[in-house]
Amino acid sequence: MGVITLTLIAADYQSAGTGPALWVVLACGLAIGLGTYTGGWRIMRTVGKKISDVQSPQGFAAETSSAATILVSSHLGFALSTTHVTSGSVIGSGLGKKLADVHWSVVGRIVVAWVITLPAAAVVGALATLVASTSTIGLVAVAVLALVGGSTFFVLSRRRPVTKDTVNDEQPAGEPVSA
Repeated sequence: MGVITLTLIAADYQSAGTGPALWVVLACGLAIGLGTYTGGWRIMRTVGKKISDVQSPQGFAAETSSAATILVSSHLGFALSTTHVTSGSVIGSGLGKKLADVHWSVVGRIVVAWVITLPAAAVVGALATLVASTSTIGLVAVAVLALVGGSTFFVLSRRRPVTKDTVNDEQPAGEPVSA
């Protein structure tokens, strides 16, 4: 919501010092809901089982420390990623257990994904802006490519679906670990 509101303010479509418009809140809520619906179970499995096998006490500690960190950061005006905070809390809860059981290879893959996604998103955003700003046809082309790309990722994610019924199942041998 913040990025969209900042863009609207920078483009002079919204007054400075105002909060997000209702349509921005609704659109972001819908996007978050759809993202959780289509890929949330994979993330839950990775964070809840693959980083460290989280049991109730560790889950409570991780969620409490995540909530405290997010609330304090929000109050102070710091930008942060809730996924990074939660993953860090789960790593900490795994380290806090006797005979710590953090799967560092999974953590390493997650960190690599984080390092790759920021510049990749910047490049894709820059290219999309260049194409979209050329003409209406460019804007439509970017929208079509976004829909095709999103649909492709959705179809690929359905090959081995993770659901509420399978989230705690062991990962089949040879299946790559996904974040």
